[in-house]
Amino acid sequence: MQILIADDDPISRHLAHHALADCGAEVVTADGGQAAWDTIQSRTQSTVLILDRMMPGVDGVDLCKAARLLPTFPPLYILMVTSASETADITAGLEAGADDYVVKPFKPAELRARAQVGMRMVALQESMARRLAELEQALANVKQLRGLLPMCAYCKKIRVDDTYWQQLEGYLTDHSDAEFSHGICPECFPSVIDGMRDVS
Repeated sequence: MQILIADDDPISRHLAHHALADCGAEVVTADGGQAAWDTIQSRTQSTVLILDRMMPGVDGVDLCKAARLLPTFPPLYILMVTSASETADITAGLEAGADDYVVKPFKPAELRARAQVGMRMVALQESMARRLAELEQALANVKQLRGLLPMCAYCKKIRVDDTYWQQLEGYLTDHSDAEFSHGICPECFPSVIDGMRDVS
C-alpha cells in the first residue's frame, strides 16, 4: 500500500510526510497536480492520495475528477487537504470525487487518523476484489458437462475415452457438483414389485 502526498508547498509536504511516515505504508510525494496525476495513472498498488486542493496547473478538484475516471483497481482513496473551509469549497471537493477532507493548517494526529481510515478502506476494497476474483475463478473452474456424450444404448454407460466406459452416475459425480439420492419412480415401481414377487 502507498500513501501519495501531492502538494506544491514543500513545507506542507514535509509536515504531511512526517505525520504519516510510520503509518505502515510507503509514503511518496509529488510536488504538484501533474506529478500526482502521472503517479496515480501508473500505480500498481492501493493508494491513499493526500491531495492539496489549491495547486497551480492541475488543481486538486480537477485531479479528483480525472482520477475517478481511471480503473477502480488498484483502489484509490482521496483525502483532500484544503485551506478553504467554506462549505461550498468542501462540497466541491467531495463532489469531484474526494472521499474525505482535512482543513489546513492540519493537525498531524488528525491527518494521520484520517489517512488510516483511508488505508483501511483501500485494504477492504483490495480484499473484496481478491475475493471476487477468487469467486470468478471458482465459477470458471466449476465442472460442466458440455458437448456430445457417447452413451451405450443398452447399459447407459458413458464412454470416457477409447477404452473406458463409466456408469452414468459416476460420470456425473466426477464432472459436476451433482449429488445423488436413490428411489424408485412411479413407472418403475410396478415392475420392481413384480420382480421381488418373482424372487420370493
